[in-house]
Amino acid sequence: MAAAAGLGHNGGPTLEPGGSWRRHCWSKARADLLPTLPLEVLRRRVRRAAELGLDYRTYASVRASTGHDVVAFLFSSNALRVLPGKLLPDDRAEKLGRLVADRIGLAQGRLAPAALLAAAEGVLDAAHSAPRPFDVWSEQRRVIRSALGRIPSDRVILVGCGWNEREWSQAAHLAACLDVDRYMAAG
Repeated sequence: MAAAAGLGHNGGPTLEPGGSWRRHCWSKARADLLPTLPLEVLRRRVRRAAELGLDYRTYASVRASTGHDVVAFLFSSNALRVLPGKLLPDDRAEKLGRLVADRIGLAQGRLAPAALLAAAEGVLDAAHSAPRPFDVWSEQRRVIRSALGRIPSDRVILVGCGWNEREWSQAAHLAACLDVDRYMAAG
């Protein structure tokens, strides 16, 4: 007789010899839970992921968790590598230039929103001040919501770097927060 399932067990079939029927039933039940998308819907979503500069797995994960398409991105000035008096690096300008969604910059530190917009001329649609370091969550949410205007939070991905930027995403209930290196490497 098999031992009782312990802490952290997913309730799936045991892998002992003779458990092939249980494995088959478990696999079938799991497959029945997953939606089967028509091929054209899948193709359209793969194209949309490419338009957003995301790998399909990330895009599908965001769609599954929010139920909505991504319509905008927030980029921190740190993620864009823009400092006072510096221009947007070419690799970031190229990636953002191909993006088919709203592109909003969040200027941090001494960098003014107007300077961020000028440094990223033609690739950012707007720029706003970012939340200050160690702001309480309600203030972070207010600042991010102000930058988004009428765009629903659950349709926005934040591309940033650092723990404090991940907090912005959580405070404002954004669809996702991606590390800039991951985003730049995708698509």
